[in-house]
Amino acid sequence: MSRVAVEPPTSDPHRAVAVAFREQSGKVVATLARAFRSIDLAEDAVQEAFETALRVWPERGMPEKPAAWITTTARNKALDRVRREARRPDLEASAQGTALVTDDDPALDEEIPDDRLRLVFTCCHPALNAEARVALTLRLLGGLSTSEIARAFLVTEATMAKRLVRAKRKIAAAGIPYRVPDSDELPNRLHGVLATLYLAFTAGHVATTGDDLLRLDICEEAIRLTRVLWRLMPDEPEVSGLLALMLLTHSRRDARVGDDGSLVLLEDQPRRLWDHTMKLEGLEVLDSALRGGTPGQYQTQAAIAAVHAEAAQADDTDWDQIVGLYDALLDMRPGPVVALNRAVAVAKRDGPDAGLVEANEVLAGGRLEGYPYLHATRGDLLARLGRIAEAAAAFRRALELTVNPAEKRYLESRIEGLGR
Repeated sequence: MSRVAVEPPTSDPHRAVAVAFREQSGKVVATLARAFRSIDLAEDAVQEAFETALRVWPERGMPEKPAAWITTTARNKALDRVRREARRPDLEASAQGTALVTDDDPALDEEIPDDRLRLVFTCCHPALNAEARVALTLRLLGGLSTSEIARAFLVTEATMAKRLVRAKRKIAAAGIPYRVPDSDELPNRLHGVLATLYLAFTAGHVATTGDDLLRLDICEEAIRLTRVLWRLMPDEPEVSGLLALMLLTHSRRDARVGDDGSLVLLEDQPRRLWDHTMKLEGLEVLDSALRGGTPGQYQTQAAIAAVHAEAAQADDTDWDQIVGLYDALLDMRPGPVVALNRAVAVAKRDGPDAGLVEANEVLAGGRLEGYPYLHATRGDLLARLGRIAEAAAAFRRALELTVNPAEKRYLESRIEGLGR
């Protein structure tokens, strides 16, 4: 049985609205965007529907089918707005400017019967910059708040709000089509979509709000959308690599959280709690991808996860192989986060002294000063070397930067364990 908190049915109308928003808002926005050809209209209508639910449900009781109620209410609000604006000639040009170009080819509906996947490709259009693509998809498809997305990007909420507005205006002004690209367009459009889905997954893997470490709904939605893409492009190795990476990572979900909601590190996880069916599926998908002979960054990350998955216990982990895979990943995608992960692997293989040297080099680079995992890593390595005062300072800096309550509790326990 899973030890991760899952939303139970609730008779509390306010709680029910919050649950419905998290689970249904992305689906309804995608459906209305296709029906009304406007992302802004769809998002506004869905927001108004949930605001109505907050007023109506406590008075009249919860509907038997909350998701259907939200969808119908949002659709009616969108229709009301369209009818109002149709009676105002001064708004006609503005309304046309916010319309999305649609593709009503019935063959497309048969191939990709998924409004959310259409919306992913719209949000990931090359006319938008990379950060805008990811942020917009997390907002519209994942139902994340602007503040949550801002934390994922390490920027202020106001800055992220402006980016989202600019991205939606760009979609409207450029007439970006609301469709899955044709087969000859897909390869060039794929990188942005994969990056979007991966960040959506990682946003759920360590939630930035709430008491839980995980937001399973976001992780599972990212996996679901990646599966749809995988079925569309079964011979594209990086799609398979990303799906394998998600499956292997998510297979450990139940072991990442203790009975008290505390964070459990990979090396301390009881592996009997891993989802072995999902793990085996991830390994099979990865094997299929690697047979193509064109390794990419997602396949390489999945290969690292596979080394962990294949170790019967933490002490059996082949750290030399993992260091080699991080070397390959650095060649493909140089960056401080990959370098930090490599430092952790080096520490496991060669000892905390060697790992600390590399972690300090990442710190000196300056790009991850606001990244809590860098300071937590240094704290752990310093503690292993007996440099208690420095370790406590590093853990305190990580604590200052950490948002998730489960991770905060973990860092507090580490500081307490040092006697500082």
